[in-house]
This record gives sequence, C-alpha cells and structure tokens, in this order.
Amino acid sequence: MITKNPYLDNRHTSLRTLAMPADSNPSGDIFGGWLMSQMDIAGGFYARQLSKSRVVTVAVEAMTFHLPVFVGDEVSCYCETERLGRTSIAVHVETWVRRDILSDDSIKVTEAVYTYVAIDKDRKPIAIKKQET
Repeated sequence: MITKNPYLDNRHTSLRTLAMPADSNPSGDIFGGWLMSQMDIAGGFYARQLSKSRVVTVAVEAMTFHLPVFVGDEVSCYCETERLGRTSIAVHVETWVRRDILSDDSIKVTEAVYTYVAIDKDRKPIAIKKQET
C-alpha cells in the first residue's frame, strides 16, 4: 500500500539511507538483518538523545516485516517513545521507503520496538533523567 508518509509533516527522521546492492540477497531483496541494524542505529540515536547518555540495545520486540525493501529504495526510520522506565527506553521504530524520490509517496515496510538501557562509563545501568516538558 502506497501512502503519504504521515511522519513527513510532523516528525524528525532518525535515520535516512539508501539500500545498495551490497545489502541484498541473491533474489535482489534487501537482507532483513541489514534493515534491523539500520533500525537499531536509528533507535539508538533517538534513545541516546533522550537519555543524554550512552545506551545499549537489550531487546527487540514485535519485529514485523510488512513488505520487502529493494535496491535503490530510500530508507527512512522514524522513532517515538513507547515506554520510559527508570533506566530503559522502549522505542517504536517504523521504517518507510520511497521508491520514487520525486514523490512524497512512501511505503511502510517494517516496524518493531527496540529497548535500550542507559549506561555509565563502566557500562553499568544508570537512571534516566526525566526531561522537562
């Protein structure tokens, strides 16, 4: 299903990249593992910015691959907070692609919830300072 990406108007992109031939399997589709790693990078950027500290990935929940990603697709990952705990942040990451870069039409291809824990320089969990709203 092609739609106008709802995030384009009101959200900031956490990561944008281009799917390249080296990221594909022999059938020409992009490896799911490559896409998961891009989503983890995007979620990590988001969690680090929110926590103002180093974070590590501790879990991935509910990974859903809706549609394949193809070589040449512009891949964008968007993040929002799912849950905020004392030391952890669960981040909902959605991945959308644009196949026609001259259009704003996008396709949601993947989504998951990644959980990150804030850590100190000794890699011990630390409390996340709540942000003022």
